Amino acid sequence: MKNTDIKKLTQWYDQNKRSMPWRDTGNPYDVWLSEIMLQQTRIEAVKPKYIAFKNELPDIASLANCDDDRLMRLWEGLGYYSRARNLKKCAIFLMEYYDGKLPKDFELLKILPGIGPYTAGAIASIAYNLPAPAIDGNVLRVLTRYYGITEDIRLPKVKEMIEEKLNDFYSPKQLNPNYASFNQGIMELGETICVPNGAPQCKKCPLNKNCYAYQNQMTDSIPYRSSLKDRKILARTLFIIRDDQSFLVHKRPHKGLLAGLYEFPGVDAHLTKSEMISHVESLGFTPLKITTLPEAKHIFTHLEWHMRAYEIKVAEIQHTLDEHYYLANKKELQSLAIPSAFRKYTDWYSLRD
Repeated sequence: MKNTDIKKLTQWYDQNKRSMPWRDTGNPYDVWLSEIMLQQTRIEAVKPKYIAFKNELPDIASLANCDDDRLMRLWEGLGYYSRARNLKKCAIFLMEYYDGKLPKDFELLKILPGIGPYTAGAIASIAYNLPAPAIDGNVLRVLTRYYGITEDIRLPKVKEMIEEKLNDFYSPKQLNPNYASFNQGIMELGETICVPNGAPQCKKCPLNKNCYAYQNQMTDSIPYRSSLKDRKILARTLFIIRDDQSFLVHKRPHKGLLAGLYEFPGVDAHLTKSEMISHVESLGFTPLKITTLPEAKHIFTHLEWHMRAYEIKVAEIQHTLDEHYYLANKKELQSLAIPSAFRKYTDWYSLRD
């Protein structure tokens, strides 16, 4: 990138950056936490969750000592719950080996639990102003347009090409380099001007004079992104088994999709009402009243759940099947770490008498 464009970009960022609760705090923990939360999640959804999380767990020590269920509850609504588990795992590691602090070293950051090259680069450059690349989807989009790279943006070699082109800026030849503003400036461009959906606002971009895609009217074709395979659709039937006081809930295994979170019991199939009754009776429950609840759909990255649900009223829940099942009253149901996949049903009960 031309030196004049580097200067334009950093000046543009310093003058136009949006206010974020984690921005310019001088705290590496804030950078780390926000970058993990922002993976696959919209900024506006992250802001209130970040503030609530920081209020409860203000530092690495409190995160390391947090109870797993409490951690999952704080993370509820952000999805990709393995990120929260990796945060805690890394916090424990930092307490044991780094005195509860994120190391001021890009290479050391990259080998910490749950921290990959992008997050390491973000922490190193934003928190410590170190010469480290932080290449996410926004950076790839901005720079493939700037350099006119027409190959599939999903290919690893495209990321390698971008990293090579940034090497000059990350070299010691730069005078008083502002790596933090440079990296954040490219990200900010990608989020606000060189946007992923819709037409980019190229006339407002500080890099437009030397942007290949803009100068050659190719912003509609660069970047090129191949299509992902179709999502797998999984049919599910939920059994909301309850008596006058309690609901039966199940804690998912500690590995796999939505690991360690709570759900209503169910099976991976769409059962008819008679099939559902037979299944519930096989679990040892005698239905007194059955209500068909609204259907729901939840979309994961590579999977869709299409859910049917039945409320099964029983006289009294006298057993919980095994150690992975629990009883929860209506108030407790709202305090458990139940993923947003089941939000339609948790909301249903929070609004009913």
